[in-house]
Amino acid sequence: YKFEEYFGADVLNMEFLIPYALQLSILLILAEIMLGVMLLFGVKAKLTIWCLAGLTLIFTFLTWYSAFYNKVTDCGCFGDAITLTPWETFYKNIILILVIAFLFWRRYDIHSFISNKLAYGATTILGIIFIAIMIYSLRHLPVIDFRAYAIGKNIPQGMVIPEGAEESIYEDTWIYKVDGIDQEFTTDQKPWTIEGATFVDRKTKLIQKGYEPPIHDFTMEMDGEDLTDVLLQKDKLMLIVAYNLEKSNNNGWPRIKALADKANLNGYSVYCFSASTQASYEVIKEQYDLEMELLFCDETTLKTIVRSNPGVVIVENGTITQKKSWRDTDQVIID
Repeated sequence: YKFEEYFGADVLNMEFLIPYALQLSILLILAEIMLGVMLLFGVKAKLTIWCLAGLTLIFTFLTWYSAFYNKVTDCGCFGDAITLTPWETFYKNIILILVIAFLFWRRYDIHSFISNKLAYGATTILGIIFIAIMIYSLRHLPVIDFRAYAIGKNIPQGMVIPEGAEESIYEDTWIYKVDGIDQEFTTDQKPWTIEGATFVDRKTKLIQKGYEPPIHDFTMEMDGEDLTDVLLQKDKLMLIVAYNLEKSNNNGWPRIKALADKANLNGYSVYCFSASTQASYEVIKEQYDLEMELLFCDETTLKTIVRSNPGVVIVENGTITQKKSWRDTDQVIID
């Protein structure tokens, strides 16, 4: 998802690479973790350090670009486990460059603490394990869920803003036409009090970000009506999450259909939860004879809730109790 953001027209303007974002992200993740393993075991030390230096320099530039131009506000380096601002990520990369520079200086002193045969063998085995974990996570769901929508998390509680929490600070710049010339004013200057001044525009800039609850931008809308509070009080709620119905896996819908029918018989309120239009849903609904209504939510939020498209989320009184990929619908417990 971060690659897609970076490749977007308003960032690097390399939209032709967006269809390959998943493959490139897999290669990057595997390269980063394997270079770390190779460094630890002293395998091909000089080559490893050169590769680390190249990757770090590239991402130092990207994080500087993101921070300076406020393009991608979260690089996604550590997923949802650790969230860093663009500037924090940039400074982290500067530290890494200094460390890599030291390693490059001492590159001839890097040797494996075990035999070369064992070092190569351990590196290969770990590489296979990492690839297996990635395949499993792609086909099912991540092994560990660090997100605010993990099993056991209560959605209403995650949206609460504590009393006395720090509020965001914004700065407004007012543009008024005075004597035929557009001029900028601060709020303190109260340009609207100037005789003959005509309002042109207002620009708002975030000066300091305040407290943001773990769960935000979460809504459950139907025909423009917000049903969030009502639905999160239900003790049997099944959400079929598909951030984009046109991109959803067609092999998943027959399994989703069978599970949804079973859930309906057991008293569950079943909804399709998507950012797609009603027209797009009607195509899927008719094709697979689905008996559920469509709820609308922001696409980014839906991607955060569950990676599978479609995926299944069971909610009891606002608490997420089960979450499965469409491939694992047979493991969903319906009672």
